[in-house]
Amino acid sequence: MHISMYQSSVPVMIRMLGHLKGILHKGIASAEARKFDETVLLNGRLAPDMYPLRRRVQVATDMAKGCAARLSGFEPPVYEDNDATMEELFARIDKTIDYLNTFKPEQIDGSENRPVVSKTRHGTSHFDSGQDYLLHYVVPNFYFQISTAYLILRNNGVEVGLEDFLGAH
Repeated sequence: MHISMYQSSVPVMIRMLGHLKGILHKGIASAEARKFDETVLLNGRLAPDMYPLRRRVQVATDMAKGCAARLSGFEPPVYEDNDATMEELFARIDKTIDYLNTFKPEQIDGSENRPVVSKTRHGTSHFDSGQDYLLHYVVPNFYFQISTAYLILRNNGVEVGLEDFLGAH
């Protein structure tokens, strides 16, 4: 069975961004129930030198939109990283999902052997193929950001479990 580049990217990222929204909603509910400000969660970190929760969401959405754009030969849209509330993060996730939904399989399929250049604030990365870019850079980074967001919430007492991360099957 052949799995296409599109199937391996866009639908997977849309699904996981939806799960990210779900765990963030649980974070808000937990903050309200325990009577603390949501900014505690937004600024939560696992270690002092790691990004806070809000930055994890920003990077996850950047990875998703960047992946779809670059695999289809476009430059990704740039979002300002000034999200300061959960509602703003939800809007960012929704905007990213809407953007991902504009892509069709034929725009991304066939990119597995095409070189990809990724320009970020950290510099320019060159990948020999779209498949290397997707499987060795985007997927691990995307899941790392969402996993770390999950763990920050969990570390702050939010009752989330594996089913929240994976969703229903």
